[in-house]
Amino acid sequence: MEKKERDRRITDLGTLKALAHPLRMRLYRGLTIARVATASQLADQVDEAVSLVSYHLRKLAEHGLIEEAEPQSADGRERWWQPASDGVSIRDEDFRDAPEKAAAHTAASRLFFEQRADLYRRFLDERVHWGDPWNTAAESSEAVLRLTPDELKELDKELLALVRRYDEHGRAAEAAGDTEGRENVAVHTYTFPFRT
Repeated sequence: MEKKERDRRITDLGTLKALAHPLRMRLYRGLTIARVATASQLADQVDEAVSLVSYHLRKLAEHGLIEEAEPQSADGRERWWQPASDGVSIRDEDFRDAPEKAAAHTAASRLFFEQRADLYRRFLDERVHWGDPWNTAAESSEAVLRLTPDELKELDKELLALVRRYDEHGRAAEAAGDTEGRENVAVHTYTFPFRT
């Protein structure tokens, strides 16, 4: 199996706008979690019509965000999809050179934040159903540091490397059949300067 590109960097406005659509982002996230799925399976997850989901999946594919996958069943009528890369990266520096691009980047960032916040709110609402081991393991914290821009970049780099290490460990364990007790785990980090 061919190794996918890690964190494809989105630098063009068209691809950013394609991903920064509320339903498309939910579909992309769902496909990232499932790794491979059909429009029907994703439609069930997002509670939308299969035809609408198929349309939005084709839009994501037009921008190279997802691609057709090998069929996972003998039913040749079903079209299977997979992410085209292991994640995406969207950086402010790629969208600063024009007001329209900066506004689109800000709007996309707000959408991604709101969807991540909704995911965490859902966990809080369902916490009682997760049981003691998961509730003890789950963490929510905030740290206020005094750093330079270079130190912040280094912190971000180290945090991302740590998350990737755990991701690779989990994927390898799962591929080896170690699936007992494994669940999807979201890790959200936001590092940004502020003044009081």
